[in-house]
Amino acid sequence: MAACVSRVELAVSCRSLLDRDLRSRSDPLCVLLQDVGGGRWAELDRTERIKNCQDPEFSKKLVVDYYFEKVQKLKFGVYDIDNKTFDLNDDDYLGGIECTLGQVVSSCVFTRALELKQGKPAGKGTITISAEEIKDTRVVDLEIEAQNLDKKDFLGKSDPFLEFYKQGDAGTWQLVYRSEVVIKNNLNPCWRKFSVPLQTFCGGDFNKPIKVQPSEILFVCCYKSSVEFECIHPEKKQKKKSYKNSGIIRVKSCKIETEYSFLDYVMGGCQINFTVGVDFTASNGDPNLPDSLHHISPDGINEYLIAIWSVGSVVQDYDTDKLFPAFGFGAQIPPSWQVSHEFALNFNPSNPYCPGIQGVVDAYRQILPQIRLYGPTNFSPIINHVARFAAHSMQQGTAAHYYILLIITDGEITDLDQTRQAIVDASKLPMSIIIVGVGEADFKAMEFLDGDDGVLKSVTGEPAARDIVQFVPFRQFKNAPREALSQVVLAEVPKQLVSYYKWKGWPPLKPPEIKAM
Repeated sequence: MAACVSRVELAVSCRSLLDRDLRSRSDPLCVLLQDVGGGRWAELDRTERIKNCQDPEFSKKLVVDYYFEKVQKLKFGVYDIDNKTFDLNDDDYLGGIECTLGQVVSSCVFTRALELKQGKPAGKGTITISAEEIKDTRVVDLEIEAQNLDKKDFLGKSDPFLEFYKQGDAGTWQLVYRSEVVIKNNLNPCWRKFSVPLQTFCGGDFNKPIKVQPSEILFVCCYKSSVEFECIHPEKKQKKKSYKNSGIIRVKSCKIETEYSFLDYVMGGCQINFTVGVDFTASNGDPNLPDSLHHISPDGINEYLIAIWSVGSVVQDYDTDKLFPAFGFGAQIPPSWQVSHEFALNFNPSNPYCPGIQGVVDAYRQILPQIRLYGPTNFSPIINHVARFAAHSMQQGTAAHYYILLIITDGEITDLDQTRQAIVDASKLPMSIIIVGVGEADFKAMEFLDGDDGVLKSVTGEPAARDIVQFVPFRQFKNAPREALSQVVLAEVPKQLVSYYKWKGWPPLKPPEIKAM
């Protein structure tokens, strides 16, 4: 099950709606539906009804869960409501549109002409949709130390850790953070600096009390605004008149900062640039033979094409110009028939951009009969190619462009050392790499590059600054719906994008307004 990146609310307004009522203007309502497969649509939400209005601006926002890795097809329908029934079949249809949620969230303002059916305009009617993420993006950064804590262990000093609790509406206390244990029998611990979402920490309410409970010390302290406070052990205080405290907790620093989300960056103007790299080495087999991985079946597909469509169909909504560079590697190309590890699929090295994902597919199909599959399987040239563009964007010092490289390959990599270095270098750039392995080969090297079992290092021992590689073998998805592949390979991208810009300290181009809670 894919993890929901966020929830968004959609604000809807219309202009110049059709007038279906005889003696008054239409009473419009907008309904939101989502494609659930098999030609079926499920209603997600609907706005209020506005009486006698051809230019409605609906106050009720439409709420939908957002998943970056999915193509979420939506349908907006506007109806003239003249009765009190919930069913819309007996109401006049004023027009609608179909789009994807990705198109909406990647646009500042999304406006389309309403249609009664495909190709038939609903007069001059238009619909405008804008998206806003539902979340408090602030975090509280805390650094805390203690002095002279009570000794609790029988043979040694305590090994303390902190627990923070927020108070619920019913007065109960809910754990929101637990620190690490400070070992070595330390009664003057200094805990690592930590961050907690403000919503989690106190519900965004600065006046709400927080209970701090150092474990191994049975006392509680209510912290509101002080930077230093006493730890009180209730039983000791009651028994001993001379009791003063069980130690001091000091807040060394407390900062409220904004932690931006993936949608903050996308809705703030960040463009996601998509590049495709295709393996044309001889191990794929002769494309003219049915057992070749490059053989195009009678229904016009193969595993390479499915991977391009699956990933590209999601990413294309986040790129304004819809122009995607596409490259091949490991083939002999005309006219010299030299092996190339970085050639444009459209044979235009000065302009390797293909119009839309369909353009990438068309270029792939056209180049197959014009090249000779050869070898070896080198990844580093194409990784370095995209990295050069990402490096140029990084020099601008803004969150304007993020790059995704999709490499589709059939087997073992030849230039593993050079590829490791290329990935380590790219980990410092606004860039993610997706590798889809087709066929039945051994993909141990790809799994090694993925870095899930540890931090990837170059041959010289330099570690990657962050994990930017996601590898998936296509064979795991042969019998799954096509969208399943994209959901797995793209699931990490939002986290990778956010982690990069947070690491650099770059806010979105247009940061969201922080609403008062």
